[in-house]
Amino acid sequence: MKKALLLAGISIFLIVSAGLGIYIELRMYADAPAEANNSKNVVIGVRQGQSLKTTANVLYQESIIKSPIKLILFARIKGYDKHLKAGEYLLSAAMTPGQILDIMVKGEVKLHKLTVPEGYNIDQIADLVTQAGFGTREAFIKAASDAELARKMGLEAETFEGYLFPDTYFFPKTATVEKIISTMVQRFWSIFTPEWKARATSYGFTVHQVVTLASIIEKETGAPFERPRISSVFHNRLRKKMRLESDPTVIYGIKNFNGNLTRKHLKTRTPYNTYKIRGLPAGPIANPGRASLEAALYPEETGYIYFVSKKDNTHHFSTNLKEHNRAVQKYQLGRR
Repeated sequence: MKKALLLAGISIFLIVSAGLGIYIELRMYADAPAEANNSKNVVIGVRQGQSLKTTANVLYQESIIKSPIKLILFARIKGYDKHLKAGEYLLSAAMTPGQILDIMVKGEVKLHKLTVPEGYNIDQIADLVTQAGFGTREAFIKAASDAELARKMGLEAETFEGYLFPDTYFFPKTATVEKIISTMVQRFWSIFTPEWKARATSYGFTVHQVVTLASIIEKETGAPFERPRISSVFHNRLRKKMRLESDPTVIYGIKNFNGNLTRKHLKTRTPYNTYKIRGLPAGPIANPGRASLEAALYPEETGYIYFVSKKDNTHHFSTNLKEHNRAVQKYQLGRR
């Protein structure tokens, strides 16, 4: 009996010792990079539902790790094997297997840059999204034109035009167009403060009306310092119940505009032709940046009701039609 107990004890000791030895070996493996001096990053893709074995073999084939079997065993001991997240990862042989697993479990995926300039509209942003590899142009336009989705995100608008805040963003390759739109809208609301909402109310404007006016200011501005002055012209016209007569609004309402604005275009009534309708157009014509939003809410105090391009990115501003006509003769027609 004593002999049997002794043998059993020895067996247990040997098993525990062997297990401890394996664990120590795996721990040492997990803490040692495959090639400490090789910090060259390699993009490793992990598909949704991809097995740990496949992932380990890919890492081995790319010389990121030395032993796929040890990686698998260590991942199972740590409970990581069912928690690796899909995505693209920037990894190198200078990282330890333990660090690599931590990165994949946390989902610290490679991020791709998306820069949206001020004044771009939905169609133009759709092109940028497609070029960055985040889905098709059609999918983005469909989502950005979805009234129900806009309302779900708290917008009182039929589309997301005006609320896709211009900025530089970073998204994983797996980001959906809905996620991209949501992030841009969240950025908009981080800029449009409660103070600005109160300012809009003091003018009798809704947020949507402010965004619409800001989008026009954005498209009319060649020189950034002129934004508050251009805003004053539109505020003065709205106050006097004059038509805004803004060319960019007309252009926005023209399907497949070819770059040539004609008299026929100016005379064609659309919800965006401010030569034909009074007040603001049906909605924003672009996505304005912070400066244009601020200019819409804080215009200069002027008596100007006209402006004309001087063809140098700046404008001549006038308080009456006679002066405006002279400016048109001088700057547009080259007559003095």
